Amino acid sequence: MRLIPLGAAALAGALALAPAARAEMSAAEREAFRAEVRAYLLENPEVLMEAFTALEQRQQLDQVNADLARLQEHSSEIYTDPASWAGGNLQGDITVVEFIDYRCGYCRKANAEVEELVASDGNIRFVLKEYPILGEESVLASRFAISVLQIAGPEPYKAVHDKLITFRGDITTEALGRLADEMKLDRAAILAHMDKDEVTAVIAANHKLAETLEISGTPTFVVDRTMVRGYVPLDGMRQIVEGQRKG
Repeated sequence: MRLIPLGAAALAGALALAPAARAEMSAAEREAFRAEVRAYLLENPEVLMEAFTALEQRQQLDQVNADLARLQEHSSEIYTDPASWAGGNLQGDITVVEFIDYRCGYCRKANAEVEELVASDGNIRFVLKEYPILGEESVLASRFAISVLQIAGPEPYKAVHDKLITFRGDITTEALGRLADEMKLDRAAILAHMDKDEVTAVIAANHKLAETLEISGTPTFVVDRTMVRGYVPLDGMRQIVEGQRKG
């Protein structure tokens, strides 16, 4: 038996048939087959790189297809959940959803760029998902923001969000109370509401949704029909948006 060097595809085909073929081989033939494969790979190491690249591309495609199926199945929870703030162009042709944690450095880095993306594009509907995963201060910040949304409405929420995403120092109940005063909000009502079941339910639902979508970090974006895990610079986000429009 002699392997003809036809590249990664040919090698993959040969190896796919190997289990059935080996069942009919003698011990000596199996050993010779292994030796031929090993010799071929040593003589043509680029084939391994081709095979690894093909495997990686297949895994990426599988991930994209799995993401798309999950996005379709949970579309109402992702795009139109009434418990999440929505802004930008509410009739936009593209929806961008961001899972955020106020203590996340990359969320902070992305914030101004996402704002610029939404403002300069003019046709993006933007949704924020409170997803605190970086400790108690993150949870406190999200509880405060959700409380503001539920008590004071979407405009005060967005103003508070903008403050929290750039906040310096420790996030404590007292610091949040001062922020409420600064924003001329009802400090007592908002702080009292932070531990209510309605606030807890929003965070729990977002965590469950994130688990379903296999989101483990922030920021994570859903750009219409695709998942973007992690920070992407502004130009890259613009390319993704345009790709979704063309897709």
